[in-house]
Amino acid sequence: MLAVLCGEKHPPDMHPIEQEATVRYTRADGLAEALRGADALFVYDFLSTAVPDAWHAADRLRWLHIASAGVDPVLFPGLRDSDVVLTNSRGVFDDSIAEYVLGVILAFAKDFARSVRLQDNREWRHRESERIAGRHALVVGTGPIGRAIARLLRAAGMRVSGAGRRARDGDPDFGTVHASAELNGHLSAFDFVVVVAPLTERTKGMFDAEAFAAMRPDARFVNVGRGELVVTDDLVEALRAGSIAGAALDVFDTEPLPADSPLWTMDNVFVSPHMSGDFIGWRNALVEVFADNFRRWRAGEPLRNVVDKRLGYVPSAD
Repeated sequence: MLAVLCGEKHPPDMHPIEQEATVRYTRADGLAEALRGADALFVYDFLSTAVPDAWHAADRLRWLHIASAGVDPVLFPGLRDSDVVLTNSRGVFDDSIAEYVLGVILAFAKDFARSVRLQDNREWRHRESERIAGRHALVVGTGPIGRAIARLLRAAGMRVSGAGRRARDGDPDFGTVHASAELNGHLSAFDFVVVVAPLTERTKGMFDAEAFAAMRPDARFVNVGRGELVVTDDLVEALRAGSIAGAALDVFDTEPLPADSPLWTMDNVFVSPHMSGDFIGWRNALVEVFADNFRRWRAGEPLRNVVDKRLGYVPSAD
């Protein structure tokens, strides 16, 4: 028995799975009923926070798969302390998020936002723009998405370093990796700071007033990780005070971003609605990852993308 937590739409391409198992599709309000007797749960609505409240009904559950790389919506104590295996959709969004990051870095360097505003006013104003070749970017988060970002930025001529659990040199994608625990001591060296770290108790609020004060006043901040990695009020104050030069934000601690947020109207801020990884066909790609793991699960084979529930992400050699 497979329970599938949906939002407004059912996941596509589920017919092959429906031929192999009884599938119960449910929205958040019906999740508890759908979980009773279910062996597996596919959290297709990956932003839903309904799983903890319905967990009491998970009387047979052995496997939970979430259709995202981040697992924080489902990683609550009941799941963490259980024997239920947790897998995620790592790998689907790596290249598309990397392209987004390169795009916003170019947008900052080439002053695209001001060009659009001037065009709207039919105003011809010549300016000079920045080069990104040779500029130094720090990617905070050294998992597959961070590595894809590093490779693309290097291909564009940028120098790239990383920040992760442990410091090291000679990394194939980052060269130097700084320890996240010592992050603030290194931030002043970078023109761009790109955040893609997973949300854990250790990383929540890691970019606060102290971190922004440690950055250069001409540096730009890019968040494609989780909104809760940032203390939003501290970011707003840093932008207003000129402690940093700008920010590109795809994720927020409250989503949708409230209409009265000052971030909407700041000239040096680019806002996008949690879409940096969402390429045409991404929903099908998410189902493909689940379908592969479903086949493995039915065959008794090792699952892909098994999350270490203590760490909050899929561990890797680095």
